Amino acid sequence: MGSMSIWHWIVVLAVVLLLFGRGKISDLMGDVAKGIKSFKKGMAEDDEPAKTATPPEAPRPIPHQNASAAEAEKKPV
Repeated sequence: MGSMSIWHWIVVLAVVLLLFGRGKISDLMGDVAKGIKSFKKGMAEDDEPAKTATPPEAPRPIPHQNASAAEAEKKPV
């Protein structure tokens, strides 16, 4: 008791087929397959820009740091 036998599964399958019909279930599976394909295509498109990205520029010095270093050399300690 508590486990479902093969006969229980056959009855459940028959009720589902009667309620939804064969056409609706196949349409639903087709929609699921299209969704999976579009998800995979979207994931593949997300990966492509990362591969072709250009490296970032080299860091540039901040102008005020250069000026203060030159002024520090001019002032006596």
